[in-house]
Amino acid sequence: MGKLSLLGPFSAIKFLFRKPKTLRFPFEQKETAARYRGFHLNDWDKCTGCGNCADICPNEAIIMEVHPEIKAVPENGEKNERPKLDYGRCCFCGLCVDICPPGSLSLSRDYLHIHFDPDTFVFTPRDDNADDKAFVPDEQYSILKASLSHRKRDYEGFSSDMDFALFNPDRVEMPEIPPDERKMSFIEQVTGYNQEEAVKEAQRCLECRLCEEACPAHLKISDYIKAIYDGEPAESLRIIYEDNPIPSICGRICMKHCEDACSLRLRGEALSIRWLKRYAADTIKDFKETLEQNPGSYTGKKVAVVGAGPGGLSLAYFLKLMGHDVVVFDELSGGGGIVRVGPPRYRLPEESIDKDVDYIASLGVDFRFNTRIGRDVEFEKLMSEYDAVYIGIGNTVSRSTRVENSEKCLLALDYLEQNKTDRKNIVTEKIIVIGGGNVAMDVARESLRLQNIQHTGKNTVVSMVSLEDWDELPATQEEIDEARDEGIVFNPAWGPKKVILDDFGKVKGLLCMKVKSVFDEEGKFSPTFYEGREMVIEGTMIVEAIGQGPDYSFIPKSLMEKIEFTVRRKLKVDENGMTTLPGVFAGGDIVNINMDAVTAIADAKIASEGINSWMSR
Repeated sequence: MGKLSLLGPFSAIKFLFRKPKTLRFPFEQKETAARYRGFHLNDWDKCTGCGNCADICPNEAIIMEVHPEIKAVPENGEKNERPKLDYGRCCFCGLCVDICPPGSLSLSRDYLHIHFDPDTFVFTPRDDNADDKAFVPDEQYSILKASLSHRKRDYEGFSSDMDFALFNPDRVEMPEIPPDERKMSFIEQVTGYNQEEAVKEAQRCLECRLCEEACPAHLKISDYIKAIYDGEPAESLRIIYEDNPIPSICGRICMKHCEDACSLRLRGEALSIRWLKRYAADTIKDFKETLEQNPGSYTGKKVAVVGAGPGGLSLAYFLKLMGHDVVVFDELSGGGGIVRVGPPRYRLPEESIDKDVDYIASLGVDFRFNTRIGRDVEFEKLMSEYDAVYIGIGNTVSRSTRVENSEKCLLALDYLEQNKTDRKNIVTEKIIVIGGGNVAMDVARESLRLQNIQHTGKNTVVSMVSLEDWDELPATQEEIDEARDEGIVFNPAWGPKKVILDDFGKVKGLLCMKVKSVFDEEGKFSPTFYEGREMVIEGTMIVEAIGQGPDYSFIPKSLMEKIEFTVRRKLKVDENGMTTLPGVFAGGDIVNINMDAVTAIADAKIASEGINSWMSR
C-alpha cells in the first residue's frame, strides 16, 4: 500500500469543472425506451368493456367500473364498463395489453406519480383524446408536476402487437363442400367440425360473455364452449338444453347474433359459436339417453300450442319440464314449422329437424300434425278446452310485388316448400328471383341446383333483382358470398316494373327500373326510381321473394276485433307474452321485428313463465 498524501483529496477539485456522467434528475430526464411499460392508456371509443384485462391480471389490479354516461349496446358487444387500475397492485407486466381484443389498452412511457393519498393510485385510464386536462404537450410538461393527472401527450409506450397477442384471431376453418361440387346437388354444404377442430376452435374463446348478452335467448355460451374444450360434448349439450331445446336446428341456421358481438371479431374473426353448437348436437347421437331429463310433477294443466316452429317447440319443451300437458298443432306433416319447409336441404336437412322434434316428443309432448286450426279444430275450442293457448305460427304467406302480370310469378314460400317434398318444382333454364333477403338467396340457390339436376350440361342462369344496392342488401354477407361463389347473377339497385309475356302468355322476361333510393329521409320504405333508366332481364320463370306475413285466418272475426297489434301487424303482447286476449299468448315472427329462431326461443322462455303464472292463479 502506497504512502498517503495530505494533498490527495484536493485532486478531486478538477472534476468540479467537468460534465457529470450522471443525470441531473429531476432537471434532466433520460428518454425512456420506445416500448416502455408505464401508466395505462385506454381508447374509450375502441374499448368494449369486455373485461378480459381484469380477468387476466395476475395481481387483481384491474376491476371493471360501470360508467352510466356510456350507452351499453349488447347486440354490438359493447358494455358501459371501463377498466379501473390500482397501481398499488400493478406490476406493469403488460398482459392486459396483450389480451385486449380491440387493442384499446396500451401503456405509456409516463411512470412518475408521487402523492401522500393512496386513493390517488387507483385510476381509470383514458387516452389523450378523451382527457384533455391530464395530457399536456412537451413544452408544458414539468417533471416536478408529473403524476396521473399531469402527463405527456403523445407519449405511447408498450402497445398490442398481433404477432404476440394472447388470443388467436383466426378461426378454425369450417370444412365445406366446394361451390362447383355442392351446386350440383342438395348435399349438406357444411360438413361440420371433428373433435380436434372443435376443441381447437373452442380454445379461442376468451370467456368475456359479450356473446351471451347479445343472444336473444341468453344462452350460457361460454360454459358450453368450455365443455367442448374440455372434451365433454355431452356436458356441452346439457348446458345448451337449459335454454335452447333445438340445437340441431339452431346449430345450422341460427342468425348468430352472438358472433356479431364476439370480442375476437374486432381484430380477427369471431368465434364459430354456431358451428360449435352444431358440433355438440351432432356428436351426441341419443339425446334421450344423454340428457336424462324428466318432466316435472304433473300439474293437471293443459296448454295448446298453435304451430310447431322454433317458438312452439321451445314452449312445449319448457312447459313439459314444468309438469304441464302440452299439445302442439301444426298443419304440416312434421315439426319445425317454417324451418321445415323454408331453408333448403343443403342448409338444414330434415333429419336434423326431426332429431330435435323427436326428443321433445320423447318427453311426452303430444304433436298433432296434419291438423290446421280453423279447419280441423276451431280456435275457440282450444280456448275453452285448454288452460292457455300459445300462438307461434310464424310468417307463412309470401308477399307479391303486384306489378303488371305478377300473377304469372311463383311465390317464394310455396316454391321452397315444394322443393322440400318429393314433388320438386320443374324449372326452366333462365330463372329470375325478385328480392335481396335470405329467403331470396335460398330461392336462387335452390333454383341453381334444380337447373343443374334437370338441365345438366346446358347454359343455365339464375338472376337476382333487388331494390337494395350492394351495401343495403338485407341478406347476410355469408349468404351473399356463397351465392356469388355458386354463380348467381346479381342485379342490385333495380326494381321490377312489369313481367314481360310472349304471344302465348308465357313469361319471357322482367322489365326493371333503376333505383334512386329505397328509403326516405325518415328511414321509411319508399322506393324512388330514375326516369328513363330501364333494362330487361331475360327469364322464363320468375319467383317473388320480397317478404312474408302471417296468416291469421284461423282466428274468428269476433276475436280478431279484440286483438291489438303493433307495427306491421305484429301481435301486441305484455311482459309475460300474453296478447290482449286473456289466456292467449304469442311469440316469434308474429310478435318481433327481429325474425329468427333464437328470438322465437327467447319469446318462448318468457311465455312459458307467463303461462305457468297464469295457470297458477
